[in-house]
Amino acid sequence: MQECLHGAGVVCLYFAVAASAALAARKLIRIPDELFRKILHFILLLSYIPFAFAFETWWRSVLLTIVLELVIYPALVLAERLPMFSSFVTERKHGEFKQSMLLAFTMLAVCNSICWGALGDKYLGLACMYAWGVGDAFAALVGKRFGKHKIAWKYADPNKSVEGSAAMFVTSAVSVACVLLAHGHMTITACVVIPICGAGVSTLVELLTGDGRDTVYCPAAAMLVMLPLTALFGGFA
Repeated sequence: MQECLHGAGVVCLYFAVAASAALAARKLIRIPDELFRKILHFILLLSYIPFAFAFETWWRSVLLTIVLELVIYPALVLAERLPMFSSFVTERKHGEFKQSMLLAFTMLAVCNSICWGALGDKYLGLACMYAWGVGDAFAALVGKRFGKHKIAWKYADPNKSVEGSAAMFVTSAVSVACVLLAHGHMTITACVVIPICGAGVSTLVELLTGDGRDTVYCPAAAMLVMLPLTALFGGFA
């Protein structure tokens, strides 16, 4: 019980501080809509750290993720009735914010259950989520600002650009490499090969998906590639 209360307290404090800072910044500074969207995105991404490290037991972390889904989703449904809510969180379409939150929390629970719960490696669950999350944010920012070369491949989302996909690949690889280096139990070779492969498949999947489905497909695809590679390079710590 003490671990549950401590972990929940750390996670809730993080969200309270981060959300308050974002709200204050939105009020005081003129922040472009797309940039503010990604600030909210990164607040969610950074929450994965307290979800992992405020707990010693994987299922308690996953349980809190599910409880927050059950609390936050209805709250967002109510918040959507407010006239300014959609424009404040810069939704592209109605319901996007609550759907993204629900999918991101669900995939966090799935990744932690498999990587931390079944395999005993919390860092790997974090790496799988960051293979999607960090790159997705930079893909949108770079693609909208510099994306002049649209990808003509018939299977690709026509809105995706070479510049955005390149930004996703690089930032995803770097973020996964940072997580694995912080892990401290991987060889240098593993810290190079696994991020490149994870970022590569995540970038490809993001290129092929739209409507928020990349929130599910990208971490899942990264997991399918990174788990066998982790086992190949010495297995799970």
